[in-house]
Amino acid sequence: MRDDEEQLASAMAFVQRGAWASHVVLVEVAWVLRETYGMDHSATAVAIKLLLEQEQLFVQDPEVVAAALETYHRKPSLGLADCLILEIARKAGHLPLGTFDRALGKLPGAHRL
Repeated sequence: MRDDEEQLASAMAFVQRGAWASHVVLVEVAWVLRETYGMDHSATAVAIKLLLEQEQLFVQDPEVVAAALETYHRKPSLGLADCLILEIARKAGHLPLGTFDRALGKLPGAHRL
């Protein structure tokens, strides 16, 4: 967020050497952007998409994350975690995904319990 110059410099130096971000990290980033910085759903989706586009940042299963981001962007009632869970299950060939979540249960590949 560029709100701490010392942290920014440290993070930039680290990422320049090449860094890896897991699904869990991306979910945490989305949560912090929304809860701490007050970013809305759409802005959060754009911020995560920008991370995917960084040359020196290697994201776990970028195609899964991109698919999850598409759903996340279209469905403001869902969290990024929900969208990632569905896409991870899809990639693993473990559909339908059982869920008690009403919004998630309406998506192709999910089954509301």
